[in-house]
Amino acid sequence: MFFDHLSLGVADLARAAAFYDAALSALGHVRLAQNARSVCYGPPGFAGEAPFAIIAHGPDAHAPGAGFHLAFRAPDRAAVDAFHAAALAYGGTDEGPPGVRLHYDPGYYAAFVRDPDGHRLEAVVHEPVAEGSGAGSGASM
Repeated sequence: MFFDHLSLGVADLARAAAFYDAALSALGHVRLAQNARSVCYGPPGFAGEAPFAIIAHGPDAHAPGAGFHLAFRAPDRAAVDAFHAAALAYGGTDEGPPGVRLHYDPGYYAAFVRDPDGHRLEAVVHEPVAEGSGAGSGASM
């Protein structure tokens, strides 16, 4: 990983926290810290600057434009499936159901959603592919 941390602006912190609590717990992440302005997430027991945070920006919060999405690594297909289901149950919208994305790679299993603030999110697991099965186009996103 080459970035230190990432934060997204949200319009309604309580609504966004409920969404991210559910979606990220499906991937094994927990709330690490919170205050009136932000909620921070990462792996259980993580010390230091949380790798992911949502920050209250009220009505000024806007998702980045076309082309931006944030992909969270999942441990397995079940976690991708659970992420997608939790995201939809907590106000997210479907941007692509769980499944193999052959156009990326035969071992690329992912699901895409938009959070209640419009951020495009993905949960992905990179599975080993048997040699000789052929790779996808190598395209990303």
